[in-house]
Amino acid sequence: MPVAMVVGAVFHGFFNKIGFLPPYLIFVMLFVTFCRVSLKDIRFGPLHWILLALQLAGGIAIYLALMRSGSVIAQGAMMCAFAPTAMAATAVGGMLGADVATMASFCLLSNMGVAVAAPVLFAAIGANPGISFFASVLVILEKVVPLLILPFVMALLLEKFSPRLHKAVRDRQQISFWLWAVSLTIVMGRTVEFLVVQPGENYATEIVLAAIALVLCLVQFSVGRYLGRRYGDPVAGGQSLGQKNTVLAIWLSQTWLDPLSSVGPAAYVVWQNIVNSWQLWRYKGDNANDRH
Repeated sequence: MPVAMVVGAVFHGFFNKIGFLPPYLIFVMLFVTFCRVSLKDIRFGPLHWILLALQLAGGIAIYLALMRSGSVIAQGAMMCAFAPTAMAATAVGGMLGADVATMASFCLLSNMGVAVAAPVLFAAIGANPGISFFASVLVILEKVVPLLILPFVMALLLEKFSPRLHKAVRDRQQISFWLWAVSLTIVMGRTVEFLVVQPGENYATEIVLAAIALVLCLVQFSVGRYLGRRYGDPVAGGQSLGQKNTVLAIWLSQTWLDPLSSVGPAAYVVWQNIVNSWQLWRYKGDNANDRH
């Protein structure tokens, strides 16, 4: 993650020129990851629906609460909550002792929820001011839904009609990691390029967005753990609500919202990885003490 961010920042001019690639990379990344999810293991319980409600309604509530602070701050903060759970959250949660099936189920539900809600939400806040609300919904729907839903459909079809090829993809999950790293490099390059050419008076807004992203990161991990504890799996709850698909969030912000708002989810990348690193360090330390 740090290498991807640094490379994107240093060579921002080059990566800005290939800024059209992230949606294609995200599509393939989700397809590879969904091949790991077995349909028979997908089960939705009360915890999943509560977390989804917090993710979607929480993002909208944050936007409305911060509108007086300016649309850029409101949009950036909203995306830190509204963004779906990162597929990598399942891997991190598994390392921390979470139930992988619980997390995989919510990752799927979270992405499907965003696919349905994002077109309406972005149209409502003026993503395409030159056209009507319903026309804007259709435009966004055409871009977002295939990106988030088709990978899952294709993974299911591949499993049904070509199990051997499906197994080959499922056994090569490292492809998803490298695609994520390349996507992160590109979106960070686009973000830095935008920051370089922006007017100087936006720096205060960026600092505020980074601070809000930190607060929301800590709150979402904490609230998720609290809810997860009530249903017997605090780690699954924390990772499901706290670890976001920031590459998708940055791309959505740069595509449909004010590009400056992407600073919010870009800062969230840093904060959530610090939280994950601390959790893994603490978990390994506790296990080492238990063995002694």
